[in-house]
Amino acid sequence: MAAGLWLAAMGRDGFDAWIDATTLPPLSIATSVEVNDRDGDLLRAYTVADGRWRLQADLDRVDPRYIEMLLNYEDRRFREHGGVDLRAMARAIVQAARSGRVVSGGSTLTMQVARLLEEGTTGQMGGKLRQMRVALKLERELSKDQILQLYLLLAPFGGNLEGVRAASLSYFGKEPGRLTPAEAALLVAIPQSPESRRPDRAADRAEAARDRVLSRAVRFGLIEPEEAQAALTEKVPGLRKPFPAFAPHLADRARAANPAIGSHRLTLDLDLQKRLETLAAQVVEARGAQIQIAILVADHRSGEILASVGSAGFQDDGRQGFVDMTQALRSPGSTLKPLVYALAFDEGLAHPETMVEDRPTSFGNYAPQNFDRQYRGEIRLREALQLSLNIPVVALTDAIGPAKLISAMGKAGMKYRIPGGQPGLAVSLGGVGVSLQDLVQLYAALARGGVMLPLRWQLTDEAADAQIGGSRVVSAVAAWQVGDILAGLAPPPGAPANRLAYKTGTSYGHRDAWAIGYDGRHVIGVWMGRADGTPVPGAFGADTAAPVLFQAFSRLKPSLDPQPAPPAATLMVANRQLPPPLQKFRPRNAAFMVVNAPKVDFPPDGAEVELLASGLKVKVSGGTGPFTWLIDGTPLAVALRDREALLALSERGFVTLSVIDAEGRAARSRVRLW
Repeated sequence: MAAGLWLAAMGRDGFDAWIDATTLPPLSIATSVEVNDRDGDLLRAYTVADGRWRLQADLDRVDPRYIEMLLNYEDRRFREHGGVDLRAMARAIVQAARSGRVVSGGSTLTMQVARLLEEGTTGQMGGKLRQMRVALKLERELSKDQILQLYLLLAPFGGNLEGVRAASLSYFGKEPGRLTPAEAALLVAIPQSPESRRPDRAADRAEAARDRVLSRAVRFGLIEPEEAQAALTEKVPGLRKPFPAFAPHLADRARAANPAIGSHRLTLDLDLQKRLETLAAQVVEARGAQIQIAILVADHRSGEILASVGSAGFQDDGRQGFVDMTQALRSPGSTLKPLVYALAFDEGLAHPETMVEDRPTSFGNYAPQNFDRQYRGEIRLREALQLSLNIPVVALTDAIGPAKLISAMGKAGMKYRIPGGQPGLAVSLGGVGVSLQDLVQLYAALARGGVMLPLRWQLTDEAADAQIGGSRVVSAVAAWQVGDILAGLAPPPGAPANRLAYKTGTSYGHRDAWAIGYDGRHVIGVWMGRADGTPVPGAFGADTAAPVLFQAFSRLKPSLDPQPAPPAATLMVANRQLPPPLQKFRPRNAAFMVVNAPKVDFPPDGAEVELLASGLKVKVSGGTGPFTWLIDGTPLAVALRDREALLALSERGFVTLSVIDAEGRAARSRVRLW
């Protein structure tokens, strides 16, 4: 008796030593890199190195009913055995002997995990023994939940799908946290024969296997017969659904920035991202095969980017959808003008009610024109910004200096590229390359009372979220004044008059159309054009991008947050109540400038001209009509509206031709008539 017990103990000790000596396969399983939104919802996932979809599936995020069905169908004694269920194996052998075929398997869930870890076979005796040994070792090293977790990660579901989460996303288009009984049963059934039961290739066999799982679930009281009957009528999905691929450009940036991280958490809002990607696709669909769009949304209080649409159609090569147009450097058109005005207000050069000249003006060799080639004469700065006039903003830029404008852009955290390297007056009209994200960051600073807070797309800890600092770009008063002007801009046709502070821009040659706006909480930027920079005739920021801006705000929230109240130091008076120096803008070198002076274009000074029988043809540029023409001080034509005239002359020889405009400015030309 004692000898028998001793031999049994020795056998047990030897068996334990044999199990302890088992070398386990690696238990650290590579999973798909995931990019998630601020709430943890999946934005985008990437396959593992061998091209398989294998997503992390936490036990507490999988439908409990699926777990119940799985254990009931695959291994009812999973919580009780030590890795090998001798009772189940004996039952399988007896059933096979009686029926002459395999009726049930004796393999436990732990043994299946052992096989999946080693990618072993099921039919060979050597392989089965190895699975048993590894299973016993697994049970000693891991908890039951950890083993179950491995199954949820490795179970095959056909093709390149591994794990319950990858299968649920691919077959049902949803996370496995809430499954219908039919869906749960299907996911239980597929791994038993993953290729022959793939719903997308063998829906009939998949359905039959699912129904057997449902039947067993009813038999063991896991679901009610009525539930099972309803589940039997549910169609098996016939196609695989694409994996989530939202915000693909930003997801790629996150992965490239830190490739060692398996899960990235962004500040984006998945639902908003979906809505704006849909909007982007709808907008470009009717605008030609090569038109592209980018949309960026941020909370300017926190600096968090809530949505980032780099293009419409990431895989649309015809539109070059792979290019992230939120990062591309493009000409901003007129969208830098609000910064110029804010700087001028801060410098004490002007006030929103200051009058400014909008007339043809040359700044050295630079002679800008308004976009519509029309001029309004004397106009308030408020109206000049709302009308996006070029002459006034260039005059302001000339007064503050282009270098100060570039410096302010740097304070706003903007990266830029200046053609030729040296900033000139053209910078204020778009003569610089900037990105949509940086423009949105600039407008966010204006919305924050002139303080820049860098936009961010990576979700950080609470301490970082609470940051309130930032660098000042312009004063709170100047920022509010610009915002008040922009909020008074008329909305596009059909858009709500909701006092959205916004500005549009169109770059030279109609290559870029912009619209950027903000309310009391959010800022949105829209860019439209072609990714390759080819001109788009007829594309204007006001007509093309502005309507999309208002649509984007309507998809963000039902109504706007109110604009802030003016700072206490804000001077809110009419023009006549301003201090005299602010009533009319005068450039710092005004004493040495003759602005919009008339010039005799024909005949030019020093010319010799044939005097025709009908008289002398003359032409004036610049100045303000009506015009008076004189020969040697004698008026020949008075109050002419046209810039060209025919003067009745008969005498030949040297004469002095003069023209005087409505404001008393004169030009002369000494010519010889023959």
